[in-house]
Amino acid sequence: MSEAAVGAPATRFWFPGASVWRQGNWILRAALIVGLGLVLITLAAPLIAPFDPTDQSLISRLRPPLGFERYKDGYLLGTDELGRDILTRCIYGLRLTFALALAGAVIGLLIGGTLGLVSGIAGGRTDDAIMGLVDAQIAIPMTLVALLILSVFGSTIEVIVFVLGLYGWEQFARILRAEVKKLKQMPFVEAARAAGAAPLRIALRHILPNVVSPMVVQFTLNFSNIVIWESTLSFLGLGVQPPTATLGSMVGTGRDYLPTAPWIVLAPAMTILLLTFAVQILGDWLRDRADVRLRSR
Repeated sequence: MSEAAVGAPATRFWFPGASVWRQGNWILRAALIVGLGLVLITLAAPLIAPFDPTDQSLISRLRPPLGFERYKDGYLLGTDELGRDILTRCIYGLRLTFALALAGAVIGLLIGGTLGLVSGIAGGRTDDAIMGLVDAQIAIPMTLVALLILSVFGSTIEVIVFVLGLYGWEQFARILRAEVKKLKQMPFVEAARAAGAAPLRIALRHILPNVVSPMVVQFTLNFSNIVIWESTLSFLGLGVQPPTATLGSMVGTGRDYLPTAPWIVLAPAMTILLLTFAVQILGDWLRDRADVRLRSR
């Protein structure tokens, strides 16, 4: 055996959440397990779902979950008012809700982050114009905006993603603008400006790394809020239309059966709770890791 082979360290197994597991407490580890589990469920939905999410069986309608009377074999979480499997619809609903919330949060980050960065760096009339747009967005109820857009263009997936992307972008803009204006007065930014650095270089090299932390926090908050917002739209009949399942639409359609068949609402509601819990806890950890000011201590 060669000397290099003898002295080589043992290979350590690595996965994307390894550092979270090593450095976090039990709450963070629980959030990591829940988050990875939910992501795996969304990726493997066609493989693990026991039924088709649109299959109906009126003979089996409103059957309770495992452990209760009238439970029907195979329907672990029971059935809804049309005899559809709750577990299957939760799996597919989680998949679509996760995709919609992620797409909406990314769009909001891109819109608000870009406008906030431009507003903070440019100042003057540009700043006034962008902040006027932000104030208008805050003043107009988002429900009315969503109702107008969805009534004109329809409740297609593309339109719903656009509407969800409009939710909360003004918070990104305001936070980033405030951070940029504060950082512009810092000595390292003034030194870069005095050295002749271009505004674009100052923004990308010196300002953006220092605003990652608040943007991560706002992104996780916005993601969770968009999950609830999508549920609100579905509750009002403005979201993804039946028979396609989202977690919000399942809660909305099951509200009439809450006294007699609470499992129709409890299963998707608990899934929403687990999803928002994992995102919030992991977002707090990511904020601490991304904050250059905390790393320098």
